[in-house]
Order: sequence, then C-alpha cells, then structure tokens
Amino acid sequence: MPSYPKTIRIVDVSPRDGLQNIKKTISTAHKVELINRLQQAGVNTIEVASFVSPTWVPQMADAADVLSQLDLNSGTNFTVLTPNLKGFERALASGVKEIAVFSAASESFTKKNTNCSIDESLARIEDIMRSALENNIRVRGYVSCVLGCPYDGDISPDKVAFVTQSLVDMGCYEVSLGDTIGIGTPLKAKAMLERVLQEVNANQIGLHFHDTRGQALANLLACLEYGIASVDASVAGLGGCPYAKGASGNISTEDVVYMLHGMGIETGIDLDKLAQAGHFITKKIGVSNNSRIGHVLN
Repeated sequence: MPSYPKTIRIVDVSPRDGLQNIKKTISTAHKVELINRLQQAGVNTIEVASFVSPTWVPQMADAADVLSQLDLNSGTNFTVLTPNLKGFERALASGVKEIAVFSAASESFTKKNTNCSIDESLARIEDIMRSALENNIRVRGYVSCVLGCPYDGDISPDKVAFVTQSLVDMGCYEVSLGDTIGIGTPLKAKAMLERVLQEVNANQIGLHFHDTRGQALANLLACLEYGIASVDASVAGLGGCPYAKGASGNISTEDVVYMLHGMGIETGIDLDKLAQAGHFITKKIGVSNNSRIGHVLN
C-alpha cells in the first residue's frame, strides 16, 4: 500500500492566481474578504497578491492596498509573487514575510512569459534571493510547465530537475512544480517527480496541478505517495495562466480537501467554510464555481 503523509499543507492561490486574469476589476474589499474567509476556514498559507507591473496584470495593481488591510503578524502565512527585483522592493515595503519567485522548465514559455531564457530567469531570481535573505524573507519557488508546454510540447524531467535544484540551491525553502497547461497524466507526473527527487528532498517540493483536462486530482494522488506534503490549489477552481492557451482551471481547493479528508489526511481546514468562501467570491465577481464539492455544499 502507498504511504501518504499524515498532514498536508494547502497553499490557496486564489487571491492571486485565481483572480489575476479576470477582466472585470475586482475591488480591494472583495479580495480582502476572500482572504479573510479563507483564513477563517483554516487555510494557513494564502498567496494574496503579485507585485507585477500593472500594465501587464492590471488586476494586481492594488497589491499594496490588499496587504495594508491584512494582519501580517497573524498566524496565517501571507505570501506574494515577485517577478523581479523592483517587485520585491515594493513587496518588502509592504511588510511581507514571504515571497514567491518563478521560472519554467520550457525555454519558449520562459521567453514569452518573462522575455528571457531559463538561465537568465534564474540569474534574476538570484538577485531577488540575495536581497530576500538579507532581509530575512522566506522564498518559495515555482517551476512552470513541468509536464508539458504549449509551445515546446513535451518537457524533459531532467530540465525540471535542473531548474528545481537551482532554486533550492539558491535558498528557496520549497519549490512548487506546476503543470501549467493541465496536460499531465498520473504515470507521467510520477516519472517527472521521481527524477526531481533524485536531486532534492520530498519536503522541499510542492505540487501545483491545473485541471484543464480533468487530470489534476489523479495526478496529485499519484504523487502524494512520494511523501509530498504541500499542495497548491485555488478555491472554486479559479484561475489559469495568461500565457498558456486553454490553461484555465487551477485544481479546486474544496475538491482537494474533500479527497484528503476522505483519505484520513489532515489539512486543518473546515470544508464547509471553505466552500462558502468559494461561493462568496464567484458570486461577487460573476464567474462560475468550478469546484464539484463547492456545488454540492452550496
């Protein structure tokens, strides 16, 4: 029988990854209310904003305003995405204690996403990392396109392992492996993860699977038996990637929590309150709730 972790940390990315591509401007008040509801449901790690140029992601223009209305000294870990040193400096001024940085395992995706090569993106991250460590800021890494790319097709697990190890060696306490276009299947996900685990420990890995093709829960389950105890998800299944065609649909936090609780794995999350948070935000912004469990509970 597979050996699964007894406890798994859920990182809810809906306030950032879930909302960033919504065309309608979402009020700061609604974003803060979503974060508060997630916090009240027991979600202890929430990615709340991105300090990216408002020209590229207008929905995140109020990142500093959102942070100003949160209790950054509470027991909840609020994290923000910082694509470059300028973004990091803005985040630092807002009082954050943790940031996220990102690269990809695909050269073409990296070029279209950040206008640089993988090596250049790692060099940029190294600059951010240096300043973060000097300021006692924890850093989490993301690797996109670990199971396939909309431009390059199949991605070598060796490349995923290289980028992941590079981020860990720089000082990232954890690296989240992202199936950005939701193209993976369980055996492919396991093969990728097995290669990554040759370079880094399981307790340094998170999983970030999109559900574009309905495979996210299956892929997640296949990988949990390796001892991975950190999972990214988005309430109501909100979100996607602006640089990946058809990549809408993060895995739903409600669906993940339902599965984990059914397996006897603890998350510390109240599923009913979590579903209410998903219902709240989808009603406020006028989009569909993509969580199956959310529909059942609401």
